[in-house]
Amino acid sequence: MSRIVLRGATVVALLVAIAAPAPAEDAPTRKAGSTVRAKSILGAKVSLRGGASAGTVEDIVLSDEGVVDYLIVSNGGKLVTVPWDAAKFDYEKRMATIDLNQEAYEKIPTYTSERYPEFYTPTYRGQVYKYYGLTPGQERRLERRARRP
Repeated sequence: MSRIVLRGATVVALLVAIAAPAPAEDAPTRKAGSTVRAKSILGAKVSLRGGASAGTVEDIVLSDEGVVDYLIVSNGGKLVTVPWDAAKFDYEKRMATIDLNQEAYEKIPTYTSERYPEFYTPTYRGQVYKYYGLTPGQERRLERRARRP
């Protein structure tokens, strides 16, 4: 199964209809049927709990189905993978917030644009989600099914 990593100019013309899970109650909502342009995500400021800056969104990673799986956040030449589920996006302000403090965020491994990680290997995906206190989508769906009466 191949995945798509989109970069700067490649994405500017692309319209992305975000097919993410329903937003949490405290997250900003979009009008039903509205679309989000990729360029409204790229370059957006990313902050951490308490307002510390995490950087800006440099890239987005889409699944084969065209769903945004990851944001790639850049800060000082270093890149960090952020699962889409870990970011609360305010489209009007072009800002995302990650519910981690600065200390926890600094423990997440970084990389450079010369060598991107293998986003969809089970080991990498599991490790990245764990940093944010999340479980990858497929596993979350299985957990929800198991909890059903």
